[in-house]
Amino acid sequence: MSLRKPWRDLDRSTVGAVPDRYGVYELGDADGASLGWAVGVLRDELKEELAYGDAAKVRWVVAESRDHAERLADDRF
Repeated sequence: MSLRKPWRDLDRSTVGAVPDRYGVYELGDADGASLGWAVGVLRDELKEELAYGDAAKVRWVVAESRDHAERLADDRF
């Protein structure tokens, strides 16, 4: 199951706008096919993906804590 959020281009402006908080994020290719998901501090994780990964799109859900993010991931994936 995927996050029910619109895709955003994974670029510097998106990474700069993402909250510096824990969350669940999903990565996608240029066509919007899901490549996978993870839990972490959104800005840190997406900076790394932008620098070293091959995803073109991203969507996320903000959480209150790491535990909350993991519970959200368990509910969605």
